[in-house]
Amino acid sequence: MTEPFMVRRETQIAAPPATVFAFLTDPEKIVSWMGTEAQTEKHPGGLYLLKGIHGRTARGAFREVVPVHRLAYSFGWEGDQEVPPGSGLIEIDLIDRDGGTLLRMTHSGLPNEAKCAGHDKGWAHYLGRLAMAAAGQNPGVDPGPHSA
Repeated sequence: MTEPFMVRRETQIAAPPATVFAFLTDPEKIVSWMGTEAQTEKHPGGLYLLKGIHGRTARGAFREVVPVHRLAYSFGWEGDQEVPPGSGLIEIDLIDRDGGTLLRMTHSGLPNEAKCAGHDKGWAHYLGRLAMAAAGQNPGVDPGPHSA
């Protein structure tokens, strides 16, 4: 049985996998493209915490950390009954391709079509900003995914 409520995205990034991995795991690099504050403990069971630009906080725990190749962490929003902390799973694979990195991301465990659509829009926005930041460009001040 396939899970109906998930987001899948792929994006090509003009940077090597090690650079992209750092932008996904190093708190200083994370906030260059997403959020205002981040905390990461890069080991299975370690904390993943991100304070968003609109005051919401995402919290989860790392499940897999394979440097420069793969990340998996639980995900959810503090104070959100539909998508609480740890309710979703984000899996990211980084594939060395065409002189850069193909990022493949799956966000599963979403409760309904509306939350799936909202997270899909958010991932489209933030993966575009990640691609810019990892390639050495400044994505600028984040207006948020809902103002695009």
